[in-house]
Amino acid sequence: LRHDSITTFADFFVKQATHARTMARSLHASGKRGSPAKLLVSPAGAFLKQMVLKQAWRDGYAGWLAAASTAAKNNALLALAAQIRQHAGELKARNESDILAAERNGLSAPMVDRLRLTDKVIATMAESCEQVAALPDPIGEITDLKYRPSGIQVGKMRVPLGVIGIIYEARPNVTADAAGLCLKSGNACILRGGSEAIRSNQAIAACVHEGLREAGLPEGAVQVINTTDRATVGALVTMTEFVDVIVPRGGKG
Repeated sequence: LRHDSITTFADFFVKQATHARTMARSLHASGKRGSPAKLLVSPAGAFLKQMVLKQAWRDGYAGWLAAASTAAKNNALLALAAQIRQHAGELKARNESDILAAERNGLSAPMVDRLRLTDKVIATMAESCEQVAALPDPIGEITDLKYRPSGIQVGKMRVPLGVIGIIYEARPNVTADAAGLCLKSGNACILRGGSEAIRSNQAIAACVHEGLREAGLPEGAVQVINTTDRATVGALVTMTEFVDVIVPRGGKG
């Protein structure tokens, strides 16, 4: 992409986000669920030919997750684990497409191995979701309570960060892990995995969304960027008005 094209790409991203915020405020004013303070916008279905990012936030307010009960979050995690097991065959089939494409493109054997979803990896993904569900809910925990000279008691309370953008390598199991940890901590997330794992990530994202639906939470709370173009990373890290934290995962290579 040319520099001017990337600028147009990012500007369109922000314009879509601004439009989504206006819609969120309208929903809030009408008395429907949601908060205009935080919302999730993600580029689902980017087509580089047209230099367009399709808006797909779908009621994905970060505020919904921040206010979600422990039971709802745990139910979503357990439902996600069940979805992963139920759709293991489909996950492996989509992953095989990624493997074949990676091998055709000359990806090194160690990287192909990291990309592969074996029965053991899929089982571990499901078990990890269940383990996270069994953890205490960190939200609302108060520590370091102290009395001030005035007699007021002051402490630290754990609260959600808001919207977390996570950029990681071609390890599709990270999609489930990152979604699960963000869900447990009450954070919405935008996930951008390695381009070699695009099909696998999309299949896992479908399991995540179904788990959220079953728990009565908005599926838009977890979004996987459905494009392999690197320009989306640049657009994501510059959306400081809508993304509170960026977590780059993986090594230098």
